[in-house]
Amino acid sequence: MKTLAGACKYEEVIRKSRFVAHAAPVTSQAETLAFYESVADSGATHNCWAWRIDHQYRSNDDGEPSGTAGRPILATIEGRNLQRVMVVVTRWYGGIKLGVGGLARAYGGCAAKCLDRARIIDWAPRVECELQADFALASTVHQLLQQFDATKLNEDFDTGGLKMTISLEQARFRALSVALADASSGTAKLALRAASR
Repeated sequence: MKTLAGACKYEEVIRKSRFVAHAAPVTSQAETLAFYESVADSGATHNCWAWRIDHQYRSNDDGEPSGTAGRPILATIEGRNLQRVMVVVTRWYGGIKLGVGGLARAYGGCAAKCLDRARIIDWAPRVECELQADFALASTVHQLLQQFDATKLNEDFDTGGLKMTISLEQARFRALSVALADASSGTAKLALRAASR
């Protein structure tokens, strides 16, 4: 999956109306609200937006005719196969009506030009896991974590051995489980904890 590396902005004037598009990576509905509040201009005529996070998506025309702003912005995000992205396009009306088609082209076009300026990165869903292993396997465990690009979040030792919380790409969970089981003759345990960003 692909997302944005960071926020970006694009501005243009279309038939005397000023359009400013802001785009940013977002990971939750709370982040979409915070981003909207940070870029929307209460003095503007319209602040239209769309976001897509995994299988959820929303869009809003903010007073423009239905389907002429939010949906074209969302279509731009989807057309680039982006995930965890929000785009807000703000318009200051310049006195010339654009019509339904003109509005859709203006909002969709501004969103597209904004996203074209963004740095796109690959993104993979990650999971947090609890790992337990004997003390004697500590070196092997650390080597496997490096091999599978897992991030150690927490490490502790008790009478049962090594206990660790790690984060890794969801797609690599099963392979790491198998590798740990093979290296420990089935004594090391890896269990999902929770989804992470």
